[in-house]
Amino acid sequence: MNIKSVKNTREFFWTNHSKFKLLQYGLSPTMVKNVIRKPDRVENGIAPKTTAVMKRKDGKKTKKEVWVMIQKHGAWSMEHGTKKEEKNKCEINEIKLGYSRTKIISAWIYPGVSPKGKDIYVPEDVLAELESFI
Repeated sequence: MNIKSVKNTREFFWTNHSKFKLLQYGLSPTMVKNVIRKPDRVENGIAPKTTAVMKRKDGKKTKKEVWVMIQKHGAWSMEHGTKKEEKNKCEINEIKLGYSRTKIISAWIYPGVSPKGKDIYVPEDVLAELESFI
């Protein structure tokens, strides 16, 4: 797989970090999209305003989990207004399609079975740096 072959679409935005993680762990963009669309588990991400989704990838002898950290952007809902004349055509189409863009921040494989729902300690200086990027 080539990093240049991973393209941003209307539905997904790939960060450079996530593209390199695909190479590092031997993941395909299709597998990552499948994890996002049909996750086995959903957790809060360690970075602010992020979500981590997981799908099991078990073999005969090994247990693995494929994790993807995402951030949703541009989600429209029907509460934004009901009068069609107030919205332009693009916004109305987004409401009909339920359009939202998913930013794929990172992807990784966890060996074994990860603990469910435990908060991960993140130092204050690292949190401040993460917030500056988001």
